[in-house]
Amino acid sequence: MDASDPELNKELSATLQARKDLGAEYESELVDSFMDKLAERVDTRVEQRVRRELAQQQTSYARADRRPIGPPQPGARFARYGFAGFTMIAAIPLSAIGAANAGTAGLFISWAGIVGVNVAQAFGVAWGKPKDDRDDKDEWA
Repeated sequence: MDASDPELNKELSATLQARKDLGAEYESELVDSFMDKLAERVDTRVEQRVRRELAQQQTSYARADRRPIGPPQPGARFARYGFAGFTMIAAIPLSAIGAANAGTAGLFISWAGIVGVNVAQAFGVAWGKPKDDRDDKDEWA
C-alpha cells in the first residue's frame, strides 16, 4: 500500500473533516470507522499478495517438474499404501522362513524387520522434500 494512496488520503481527509464538524465526542467512532476501512484495505492487499506469491510458487514448481504444494493427489495415497500392501504379502513367506529356521525368535525378527521397513518408508515419504529451492546450479561452482 502506497503512502500516497489517493483513495486512502480522501478517507483520512473526510474523517478529519467529520471530526472538525461533529466535535470530539464522536472522535472514537470516527477513528474506529477509519481503522476498519484501513484494515479492510490491508486485508485485501495481503490477500492479493498471497495469491500472487502462491501462483508464482506453483508455476515455479510446475516448470521444475516438481509436485505443487497442496493436498496430496489421489494416486499418491494408493502408491503409499501399495508399499505397505506389498510388505504384508511378503510377510507371509518371510514369517514362514523365520519361524522354520529360528522358531518364535525368527518370527519376531522377521516382523520387526517388516515393521521397520514400513516405518522407514513412511518417514522417507514425509521427509523426501528437496533440500533447498536453488535452481539447478552446479554445486562445485
